[in-house]
Amino acid sequence: MHTPLTAASPEPDFRLIRASDITPVPWKNGGGTTRQIAIFPEGANLDTFAWRISAADVGQAGPFSLFPGIDRHIVVTHGECMVLVDAADQGRRGLRRGEPFAFAGEAVLSAELPAGSIRDFNLMVRRDQGFAGELAVRHAAQRLILSVGSAVLHCVEGVFTVLPGSGPASGYRLAVGDSLLVELPAGCRSAAVDIVPEQDGAMLIDACIRKV
Repeated sequence: MHTPLTAASPEPDFRLIRASDITPVPWKNGGGTTRQIAIFPEGANLDTFAWRISAADVGQAGPFSLFPGIDRHIVVTHGECMVLVDAADQGRRGLRRGEPFAFAGEAVLSAELPAGSIRDFNLMVRRDQGFAGELAVRHAAQRLILSVGSAVLHCVEGVFTVLPGSGPASGYRLAVGDSLLVELPAGCRSAAVDIVPEQDGAMLIDACIRKV
């Protein structure tokens, strides 16, 4: 009797993205610059992406670009803080470094910089493509359990070693501005990834995108 062969579960795919490989480009509204870290599908533009991750340099107060139909997630990574002002009711929301915030891309917002220029990390997810996103800020050594979908681990401060169970034994070393893109295709089991900071004060952003 022959035992039926079972197809092996697909493995996660890891891609290291160095900060030096990313070229800054102007914002959609021309008010700053952005560095695109990852986009899906690959080769998409601002009108066609399903999800997009970037880092933006904000040197002056001004309006946010409008992205109707997009859910946005943002966190200040460098500089002290940013204040968002909602044109609908003049409500104000202060964002200090390391505090994630989510909002609708069609909201008419402007940014104030009471303590000077900042850099922020952005995740944008298109609603009608069936994706949802989430940002978390990590400081301590810990194990992350990644589910089917995509994740980007982005080093903000210090150096992190990322040790995936199915990756190279030495793992991936992320310096400031470096990112690790992890893709878990359908049929892939969840993946355990250990993140280890190499010094006190290190900061890493964990951006997860999943199908809903």
